[in-house]
Amino acid sequence: MEHSFKGMKRVTKRALARYPMIGSGKDGEIYRISNDKCVKYFFKEETKQKELAALQVGQASSIIPRLYEHGDNYIVMEFIMGQSLAQHMKHTGSIDTELTKKILFVRDEFIRLGFTRWDTEVRHILISEQGHLKVIDHKRAFTSDATVPTKLFKGMDKFGMLAAFLENVRRLRPELYEEWKDWID
Repeated sequence: MEHSFKGMKRVTKRALARYPMIGSGKDGEIYRISNDKCVKYFFKEETKQKELAALQVGQASSIIPRLYEHGDNYIVMEFIMGQSLAQHMKHTGSIDTELTKKILFVRDEFIRLGFTRWDTEVRHILISEQGHLKVIDHKRAFTSDATVPTKLFKGMDKFGMLAAFLENVRRLRPELYEEWKDWID
């Protein structure tokens, strides 16, 4: 099933029609092209450029999907087999200490990589079958200035997990808990 788009400046919707679409949003569509790769087709080149810049910087981190190739309107990257943090919370109804540590590691990696947005939505944090976290959708990594993870908090709150998460943060990183506790209502 795998296909390479190497050498292609642009990918057409017609070229993608033979692959299963696995996601779509306001910025583009994602198609699975092999067991371990997917292609994100962008509606706007500007959005693709922003996401590509973050993915390139992020190759130094285990939390960012591997980048394989790209053109004017597409990026081929690692496909993560697993579930989103949102799905995990919905199905298990829990967020334990180990998962909290991994989420805090994601935040620390955003800072280490130089991202100015340290927030992400629960649906954009993927938990691989091996239990590793990968974060997708980085178009605002350098253009947004979100140092408090309000989107993450809202997503956790929606599933009734915010209090458990923050209690874990209080035990693991009291200084961070002090910084975040006023954002919770």
